[in-house]
Amino acid sequence: MRRVDSGIEIDFQGLLCYYTSDKFRPSACLRHRVEDVRCSEAFRQLLEGMLLGHLFILTGRRFSGRFCLQDFAKYVSLNILGMLGISCYILADTFFVAKALGATGLAALNLSISIYSIIQGVGLMMGIGGASRFGILKSQREEQKAESVFATSIKAGIIAGFIFTAIGLLGSGNLALILGADASTLPLTKTYLMVILCFAPFFITNNVVLAFVRNDQNPKLSMIAMLAGSFSNIILDYVFMFPLGMGMFGAAFATGLAPIISLAILSMHFVNKNQFAFLRKKIVWHALPDLFSLGISSFIIEVSSAVVLITYNLVILGLEGNFGVAAYGIVANLALVVAAVFSGLAQGAQPLFSKYYGLQNRPMLRKIYKYALFTALLLAVVIYLGTIFSADGIISLFNSESHFKIAQLAKEGLLIYFFGFFFIGLNMVTAMFLSATEKPQAAFIVSILRGFVLIIPLVVALSSFLEMTGVWLAFVFSELITNFASAYFGKERARTALLAQAKN
Repeated sequence: MRRVDSGIEIDFQGLLCYYTSDKFRPSACLRHRVEDVRCSEAFRQLLEGMLLGHLFILTGRRFSGRFCLQDFAKYVSLNILGMLGISCYILADTFFVAKALGATGLAALNLSISIYSIIQGVGLMMGIGGASRFGILKSQREEQKAESVFATSIKAGIIAGFIFTAIGLLGSGNLALILGADASTLPLTKTYLMVILCFAPFFITNNVVLAFVRNDQNPKLSMIAMLAGSFSNIILDYVFMFPLGMGMFGAAFATGLAPIISLAILSMHFVNKNQFAFLRKKIVWHALPDLFSLGISSFIIEVSSAVVLITYNLVILGLEGNFGVAAYGIVANLALVVAAVFSGLAQGAQPLFSKYYGLQNRPMLRKIYKYALFTALLLAVVIYLGTIFSADGIISLFNSESHFKIAQLAKEGLLIYFFGFFFIGLNMVTAMFLSATEKPQAAFIVSILRGFVLIIPLVVALSSFLEMTGVWLAFVFSELITNFASAYFGKERARTALLAQAKN
């Protein structure tokens, strides 16, 4: 028995025995037991905190065994489905553009996609960076600071979006030429770029709100919003490009409307909770470096896709011309979908990384990290086996004019390039783990290795003597080499994360 307030004695050991019984239900049992004690509301809240602290200390392992895997499966599965939805924005464009505009349209689309990746990268940096800090603050019951982080992320994202819009209105033609458009692809490339850049504020805001809603314990609504945006994009792509005959403008316009639909659904989270008050908060400018540092790995992951696309397009144009770029367009856009699966895995695990890091629960943090790594390997096996057995059928969907050269190049690319996904999942998960546990420097190193430092020299060097085979292998080798760095940083951080936080 322990005396905790005048006239009240609590048998913590008896309570903990009950909590560890087979009838244990965390939130319901805790409240029921605390409400049995007659005391002030302030003391009741203090008592709940004390009991929960004892519960974490004495039964932490039982918590992890029983609830850790369930929470992990919930967050990750919902987010993977949602990210697949987002990636289908571009995949739907690829399919309908290939059907309506042929190889020239496919090449123009592939030249434009890199800018979409940069916009997504900015949105994810604002969203994941802010949501990581938001999740840590929420777990530490710093509600006002958490709301301030949300408001800062939203408003800074909107400002960044309008900068992209200005670039689209004033410089889309010059940007298309820089990306490698020639006389045949320039008009289509310029059109797609201008429309996508004009919708940048919505793309960025959607990514920010998705991350915060997921961290505010509503991953299901995030998934629904992402899937609704994706399916609406597919339907609108068809309507705009075929019955209405709007061509490349129609494809880009359908993609731009998708995040608006997603945001309309996400707004229900705030209506239900009456939480629009955060919009009155001002931007905390001095907090932006912290948010950027926590989200930088997500930014690098997306921007690396843009850098890879641009580099590959320029190299392949010199090797195989527009047919080679069209073949790479098939491989690259399918790769974006697969990368979205691993990005969904990493982003789904992020709220749990932040939560248990904030609670200083090392066993749970390590379990979530191990689950994520194992899931990444399992997904890679399933995806690669599927690629081996269905490569021809997949390519035929996007090769509407049945060009033999495009089909040949794309099949070789799929079988070699997709082998890199055995390593990319491990790298993405580790980068997210490092960001969510306040280790942005290590996350930045992992991300920049695979995004800039390795793949550009590898693709230039290998293509010079292995030609297209070298182009495909460059991606595999860059992810493999990065994997050694991520393994080192991930293992070290899993060992020291809570020790470092305790010292602070």
